Amino acid sequence: MEELFDFFYRELRETFFYNQLNAVHKVTSANKADFKVNDKYTFEVGGKNKGDGQIMGLKNAYLALDNLEYGFGNKIPLWLFGMLY
Repeated sequence: MEELFDFFYRELRETFFYNQLNAVHKVTSANKADFKVNDKYTFEVGGKNKGDGQIMGLKNAYLALDNLEYGFGNKIPLWLFGMLY
């Protein structure tokens, strides 16, 4: 049951991110991460403990993280994307 909950929570995060950015930007799927925005920025969406292994070495790559109060480095709180729409 916990695996099912984790799957739906991951989908919820990614859907939120996509819906918020797609309203004002071009959002597509990315090869090494979850999304590519405006064919320039790469985003991986996850929980606050998600590491940057998937985006390491990619130019203009960021983590959009849930349960994060403030951003630092290439980590951006997921809730901030709600301010775009």
